[in-house]
Amino acid sequence: MILVFKTTVTSTEKANSISPFIDALPAIIRWNFDLEDCDNVLRIECTNDISQEVIDLLKRNGIECVDLDSELLFDTD
Repeated sequence: MILVFKTTVTSTEKANSISPFIDALPAIIRWNFDLEDCDNVLRIECTNDISQEVIDLLKRNGIECVDLDSELLFDTD
């Protein structure tokens, strides 16, 4: 399963600071930030849907995070 999130992470330093927390989630196979994307995307390959867990984790660390798949479902433009 691939999860894609829009985040407020804008630097490698910030991404590195939350790396241990993301690495600690057992369902995650691999992950990366694309800080060149306008949405500062976090992509996660995982074994099951842990979207809410990831959102909660990032928010606890001061990072806003939106599941882009969910956002597309509600986009009315």
